Amino acid sequence: MNGLVVGFDLDMTLIDSRPGIAACYRALTAQTGVYVDADLAASRLGPPLRTEIAAWFAPDEVDAAVEAYRRLYPVHAVACSPALPGAADAVAAVRAAGGSVVVVTAKVERLARLHLDHLGIAVDAIAGDRFAQGKTDALLEHGVAIYVGDHVADMRAARAAGVTVVGVPTGPCTVDDLVGAGADVVLSDLREFPAWLSEFRIPDLAGASAIVADLAEE
Repeated sequence: MNGLVVGFDLDMTLIDSRPGIAACYRALTAQTGVYVDADLAASRLGPPLRTEIAAWFAPDEVDAAVEAYRRLYPVHAVACSPALPGAADAVAAVRAAGGSVVVVTAKVERLARLHLDHLGIAVDAIAGDRFAQGKTDALLEHGVAIYVGDHVADMRAARAAGVTVVGVPTGPCTVDDLVGAGADVVLSDLREFPAWLSEFRIPDLAGASAIVADLAEE
């Protein structure tokens, strides 16, 4: 991608996936007989699915449980997961600025795409199944200059990539958590993003892009 590229996390940044994820865990419990506290699991989104599944299933059951969850997901999790306030306008603001949008998420690409298609949020690329170093790598691969996320792991991954880091406390992490993890700015939610982006100066973008280029060459 050329020019301004803005990356967004998906869960609890662009979408409120908690209702759908809780419903999917309830369906998984019904199918497998293994109890999962669905509301608790949905309250701590951010790490990969396997991490949460491993808290409830025996080690030799984790792979099968992950596969079962992902089979259940399209039916139980997509329709009841709304966009977060300002999500569509935030993406539109990037487009209005002549930029491109990439979603970088721990969710696998096909499930992330189901959410975006359902909500009518068009993006240029999705880097799925990415967390921690995987997110850093994706930001570098796509030439992202700004990354927006709700989790401390998003902040650290973006900081490691040398990009401008924007936090939104719409997930499990507080403003202090996000600042402490490296956020350059924390917005109340994505409704504040278009105004912030309008003040993002070209010199800032050039500097961020230069850092990304240098890291990509290492």
